[in-house]
Amino acid sequence: MDRRDFLQFAGAGIGALLLPVYGRAIAAEELLSTVDVATKKRLADAALEAAKASGASYCDVRIGRYLRQFVVTREDRVENVVNTESSGVGIRVIANGTWGFAATSVATPEAVAKAARQAVTIAKANSRLQAKPVELAPVKGAGEVSWKTPIQKNAMEVPIKDKVDLLLSVNAAAMKAGASFINSILFLVNEQKYFASTDGSYIDQDVHRIWAPMTVTAVDKASGKFRTRQGLSDPRGMGYEYLEPKAADKVTLPGGAVVYGNSYDMVEDAVAAAKQAQAKLKARSVKPGKYDLMLDPSHLWLTIHESVGHPLELDRVLGYEANYAGTSFATLDKWKEKFQYGSDKVTIFADKTQPGSLGAVAYDDEGVKTQRWDLISKGKLVNYQVIRDQAHILGLKESQGCCYADSWSSVQFQRMANVSLAAGEAKLSPAEMIKDIENGIYIVGDGSFSIDQQRYNAQFGGQLFYEIKNGKVTEMIEDVAYQIRTPEFWNACVAVCDQSDYRLGGSFFDGKGQPGQVSAVSHGSSTARFNGINVINTARSLG
Repeated sequence: MDRRDFLQFAGAGIGALLLPVYGRAIAAEELLSTVDVATKKRLADAALEAAKASGASYCDVRIGRYLRQFVVTREDRVENVVNTESSGVGIRVIANGTWGFAATSVATPEAVAKAARQAVTIAKANSRLQAKPVELAPVKGAGEVSWKTPIQKNAMEVPIKDKVDLLLSVNAAAMKAGASFINSILFLVNEQKYFASTDGSYIDQDVHRIWAPMTVTAVDKASGKFRTRQGLSDPRGMGYEYLEPKAADKVTLPGGAVVYGNSYDMVEDAVAAAKQAQAKLKARSVKPGKYDLMLDPSHLWLTIHESVGHPLELDRVLGYEANYAGTSFATLDKWKEKFQYGSDKVTIFADKTQPGSLGAVAYDDEGVKTQRWDLISKGKLVNYQVIRDQAHILGLKESQGCCYADSWSSVQFQRMANVSLAAGEAKLSPAEMIKDIENGIYIVGDGSFSIDQQRYNAQFGGQLFYEIKNGKVTEMIEDVAYQIRTPEFWNACVAVCDQSDYRLGGSFFDGKGQPGQVSAVSHGSSTARFNGINVINTARSLG
């Protein structure tokens, strides 16, 4: 199957999302094999030598083996089990001051040398249209190094039967608790990536990710009305240990909802989801108006992603990238003026090193060592996310290490780092935060959203909504969505809970570019309060 083919999954809270299925179908046992590092180095050297001999001033080689396993269930049956492998070599060069790229699925020295020469030919042809030569920020060669996601249990080694048994037990628990329907899925990813460049880097990385989404539906048979509640798991850069729950990772929120940290009790959450979906059928519909919002990290990650992460990608700021909801209002003049993006409670940082996060690697796909840096410091816009050929635009001496390609056959480009809201400095728990909220709404879990082409005006829903009156959670409510203008929203942030409440959320399939590519990115925060936010009723009809 070609990597541009797509398989459509329904349910699991992702509706009609099109999930890319890469490469060829393989047996599950093949997911455990690896390629010898010496073999990869020989291939890389063949490409580097051919590129230089053809006139390239720079060359990088990515040798990738991308492995995926999807296990899909519904109620008491298995819908699908998919194991795929995609492997090959992508070669990027600079010749005559211009980029060129070529790729091959044939892993022989002759084939990769031919692809390298093709990349140089493409670069030279492109140079006729190049207004200015590429300015590449310097990188010190890393030598021969390796890195692996610090997993405790390789999910690919767990028998499919164990995974199916887990999902079917999850489904059975939800149905017993009153669910009408349930979909549950396991997404497992292993990227075996080797990078080499004329800078002197030979970097071998073994990246693992896991996600266990589900959607539970409750139907009122008398009225035909239905409500859903998605699972409250977070996609993670972890192994199968994430699905082995530990009591210390369970957090009970004001109002009784339970969320999870570094491990996830999928069965327990399925039971809660079934009960909460039924409760949503009976919940009072929200009265539109201004409310103080208390946003749990399981919800706030998506608002961070859309209103901060994407608009502070430098390619969007410059207008180089406009796919998937446009460019950015946060233009360079605002950066130069240290624009007041949020209140002094808001410090938002990018970090490709954060343990357990989806974006955690040691080096990006340009061989740049990853790091942490501030994007917004105490409300002020201070930086963007940049890669090697963008660094000079901001006067930076080096890339920030956020270049990525989703396959060996895709050219790498600027992708979002893990972008997170820093925890508050003062000791503050969600239970303490809620005490002085007179008229508010507590939102848990992410939902639907929409955003404009400048990342300025947006609307966000959620999974669970609780009314707050005079410092207490009173009841579950429904049909809630809030509207924001990005800088007004972040300037309305009056409090952020401390580090003890900090948790990660994230996107397993974040789309960008054309042809489209996906990446995985986490967003952390503690619970945060935003005053005077406009809330609408999503069930209201104008007819």
